[in-house]
Amino acid sequence: MTAHKALVVCVGNSLVGDDAAGCAVYELLAKESLPEGTRLHLLGIGGISLLECLAGEKLLIVVDAVQFGATPGTIHVLNWNDLPQAGGGAVSAHGIGLREAIALGRILSPEVMPQEVLLIGIEGVSFDTIGLGMTQEVESAVEVGAQEVLRQLELRLRD
Repeated sequence: MTAHKALVVCVGNSLVGDDAAGCAVYELLAKESLPEGTRLHLLGIGGISLLECLAGEKLLIVVDAVQFGATPGTIHVLNWNDLPQAGGGAVSAHGIGLREAIALGRILSPEVMPQEVLLIGIEGVSFDTIGLGMTQEVESAVEVGAQEVLRQLELRLRD
């Protein structure tokens, strides 16, 4: 049995505009051959529920739609130290932010927390349109986001 080295968690709701970006990246990655020891998981909402997915992986990559004020479709790659606080601009529309969830997990369950945390965010603009799908800019960025996940896995899992 291979130990899990990495966990990729894609967060999103396929029914809510640009929030579907994480789901779309998940669908693409599910068709790929991920590096040995990598798990892929889809979460409808992020925040604290992310902690339930962790099993002591070295690397956690979270893919989510974000609102950082950049051009829609921009791909952001942020490590733990660069993640914004939830109060200073939400990482996502899922309540508690990624940074806060990881900090809480490090207190409650340090044995399962990843050594390295990376956010691959796809800049979105439409988070209140139910059933209309992603904007064209975000939809066009989904493939790039999936390729960035694969690139980061390759870079960070080298032995």
